[in-house]
Amino acid sequence: MKNQIILCFLTICCTAATPACPQIEHSIESSDAQSLHVLNRLTFGPRPGDLERVKGMGVTCYIEEQLNPSSLPQAAEVSAYLQSHEDLSMTPAQLYLTYGRPVQAMVGGGVSNDPDSQRQLQRVVRENYGKVVDDFSGEHIVRAIYSPRQLEEVMTDFWFNHFNVSKDKGLGHVWAGSFEDLAIRPHALGKFRDLLGATAHHPAMLFYLDNWQNCVPGGEPLYQGQQTKPQGTGINENYARELMELHTLGVAAGYTQEDVIALARILTGLGIPSRRDYRQMSADTQITYVFNPRRHDPASKVFLGKKIAGSGEHEIEEALDLLASSPATANHISYKLVQYFIADDPPKTAVAACAQTFQRTGGDIKAVLRTLFQRHEFWDPQYRSAKFKSPQRYLTSALRASALLTEPGRPLFSFLLSTGQPIYGCLTPDGYKNTKDAWLNPDGLLKRVTLANEMSTGQMAGARGRAADPRRVVNAIGKGMEAKTRAAFAKAPEGMKSAVLLSSPEFMKY
Repeated sequence: MKNQIILCFLTICCTAATPACPQIEHSIESSDAQSLHVLNRLTFGPRPGDLERVKGMGVTCYIEEQLNPSSLPQAAEVSAYLQSHEDLSMTPAQLYLTYGRPVQAMVGGGVSNDPDSQRQLQRVVRENYGKVVDDFSGEHIVRAIYSPRQLEEVMTDFWFNHFNVSKDKGLGHVWAGSFEDLAIRPHALGKFRDLLGATAHHPAMLFYLDNWQNCVPGGEPLYQGQQTKPQGTGINENYARELMELHTLGVAAGYTQEDVIALARILTGLGIPSRRDYRQMSADTQITYVFNPRRHDPASKVFLGKKIAGSGEHEIEEALDLLASSPATANHISYKLVQYFIADDPPKTAVAACAQTFQRTGGDIKAVLRTLFQRHEFWDPQYRSAKFKSPQRYLTSALRASALLTEPGRPLFSFLLSTGQPIYGCLTPDGYKNTKDAWLNPDGLLKRVTLANEMSTGQMAGARGRAADPRRVVNAIGKGMEAKTRAAFAKAPEGMKSAVLLSSPEFMKY
C-alpha cells in the first residue's frame, strides 16, 4: 500500500506541481477559504480547531491579534521547553564560556591523530557544540508548532534567513540560536532599524561575516604577544558588502565599490570580546560586542554620497541610519516580504504599496505587514495555495495538522538535514530560499512521502502515537482537494488515509 501511495503521489505531482494561474477577478470568497488562506500564510499551518476559531472571530480580528503577539499567552509546551534547557537563557558570554571555550581550548592545545584523541575530541564537540545547537534547534521547532504567536514565529523565520548566520562556521555553533532569540525574535514585528542594529552587534553576525577581523591597517592586532604575523590588522569587506547587498539596499541599488570600502572602514573596530575579555566577564553580563578604538579608522569617510566625520563608534550608528532609511532598502525589504507572503513572482503593485508604507512609517514592520495583508493581491484567488512549502514548513505544518506529539530531537533534525534545510545550517549569507524552484525535486518529495507514512503508521521516531485521524488533515487542506487525491483517499485503508493527505500535492502547497 505504501508503494501505491508513493506512485499515486508522484503521478499527481507530474500534473499538479506546477499549476496554472488563471487570471481570476478578485471577489469575496467564502469564510472557509479566507480563514484557511490566512492560517496558511500567517502561521505554519492550521492546528485542529484553528479554522473554526478564525471563522468565529473573523480574519481581520485574527490578523490584528497576530500583529500584536504580546496579548497572547505563551503555550505551556513552549514555556516547559524553555525552562528545561538552561542554555536557552544564557548570555552570549555564558554560551561561549560554557560551550565554545572547551572545544577551542582542546583544539588550540593540539589534538593528535590517534584514535583515542580523536574520539575524545568528538565527545567534547558533541557535548558542547552539539548540545547547544540541538537545544536551540528544538526551541525553534517547539515554538513553530505550539506557539499561539504564529506570525511572530513566521517573521522570525523570515528575518533569520534575511540576516542569515550559519552554525557550521566556527563559533556559529554556539551563537546561532542566541542570534535568533536575542537579535531577531524581539524585533521581528518592530522597527527595521532596531532589528538592523541588533543583528549588527550580535557576536554571531560579527563572527560569521568576519567583522571581528576588520581593522584599520596597522591597528592593534587581535591577539597580543604573537610571534607570528599579527591577525586581523587589515580591512575586511565581508560584512560591509553583505550589509548593503543582502540586508538593506539590495544588489541593484547602485552603490559602488568605494561605498563598500567606506562602510568597511566605518565598521572597523566593531568585534567580539577576546578570550581574555570573556574570562573576565561576570556570569550575567549582557555584553554582546566590543568596540576597540585602536582598531578603528578615525578618518572621515564619504558613504553613499554623505560625509561621515570620524567619530568612532557613532559612525556605525550613522551608517546604519542611512541604510535603514534609504528608499532602496524599503523596496528591497518589501519585495522580499511580498514574495514570502503572496507569490514567488511578487506583484509589483503590492511591493510598491509596502515600500511606501515602509518609508512613511520609518520602517515599521507591523505597519508594512498590515498594508500587505490589506492588499487585494494578498486575497486574490490566483495566489492562493501558490506557494510551495520548504522542508521546515512542511514538517511543521504536518505536525500541526495531525496534532502528533513528538520530541524535538534527532529524528526531526535528520529529516531536515536530508531534505537540505537543517536549522541554522545555511552556509551562504543569503539564507534559505522560500520559492518553489528551491525545494520542488523528486528526492525531497519522496522523503516527505516517507515521513507522511511514518507519521500515519506510528513508525516516526520520537513520536508518541500516530496521525490516525484524517479529519485533522482535511481541515488543513480545505475544500481544494483535487479529484485524484480524493480517489486515492477513498481507496486507502483507514490507517493510511492521513498518509495520503499529508503526502498529497495540496498539502505541499500553502
